Amino acid sequence: MLTQPHVAIVILNYNGCGFLEQFLPDVIRHSKGCEIIVADNASTDDSVAFLREDFPEVRLILLDKNYGFAEGYNQALTQVRADYYVLLNSDVAVSENWCKPVIALLESNPKMAAAQPKILSFHQKEHFEHAGAGGGYMDYLGFPFCRGRLFDTLEKDLGQYDDVQEIFWATGACMIIRASCYHEAGGLDGDFFAHMEEIDLCWRLHRMGYSVGYQGASKVWHVGGGTLGKSNPRKTYLNFRNGLWMLYKNTPGHLLLSRVFLRMLLDGIAGIKFLLSDGAGHFFAVLKAHRDFYLHLPELNKKRKNLKTFDPNGAVNRLYSNSIVWEYFIKGKRVFADLGVRPPNSVKNSR
Repeated sequence: MLTQPHVAIVILNYNGCGFLEQFLPDVIRHSKGCEIIVADNASTDDSVAFLREDFPEVRLILLDKNYGFAEGYNQALTQVRADYYVLLNSDVAVSENWCKPVIALLESNPKMAAAQPKILSFHQKEHFEHAGAGGGYMDYLGFPFCRGRLFDTLEKDLGQYDDVQEIFWATGACMIIRASCYHEAGGLDGDFFAHMEEIDLCWRLHRMGYSVGYQGASKVWHVGGGTLGKSNPRKTYLNFRNGLWMLYKNTPGHLLLSRVFLRMLLDGIAGIKFLLSDGAGHFFAVLKAHRDFYLHLPELNKKRKNLKTFDPNGAVNRLYSNSIVWEYFIKGKRVFADLGVRPPNSVKNSR
């Protein structure tokens, strides 16, 4: 008789009592056989009292301060023993037996380190959601996009991504990852605080010779923007800063200067667009992101030297070789299928 893997669903919470009240009951109901854990990032609302009173069966990990998304998970997962970690946002609604197909995919491929289900929008349930959609990809300048989502254009779910594929990155909103791979890679980069940290982790996993997968047989619905909305300049700052950090950390040396230069040039154009259309807040957020990129170059160089690398060029070869900015804004391509992207490798459907 085969031993079932130990799966720990870990929800990182910060002042999300409302989301826990709304979504946690279905996580418990539809995740039979999984350990359910809430790691609280020193919330100041009623989250902890609510969990203790209404869900005593849920294990509670109390962190001593708000470490942000990335370091919050690092701190919490040092206290969790499992074969697989499920990093699940508190604002995600799950379907019945949603986790099993993703675990089955990972169990079928020992070199696949992480995977995600189909991510749909909670507010537009027939459309894909921004964070992950039908699986994450990235272009050679470090701009992420998804099957089902190019920038702000979200496709309707018509079954076009009901497949199983290798992808470049799995969303942190609902990432299932081998615990051994998480720790081998050094976890999420805590300096990122939030945004892009899961893409950085997946890039490092690719460099180490692992793959990342997508299982379209499983689906969840994500609210999104629960902590930082799109209109918040702080979100703009983190996305631009962390995008540069990630690109600098992971790009091989012979490609580094040209790609960082082009990325910063496009960032500058985006900053001017912000100034002309969205106000000065987002413009200054881009400037601050570039300033902090330069200020942290010594630390970034140390991280480059400490990367565990077995196949750096293989990871680069998994990137989209065109510019998604050019394809979307100049050539007007709004649907993933129009990009002509080939997945890193097609994976035999395991449903």
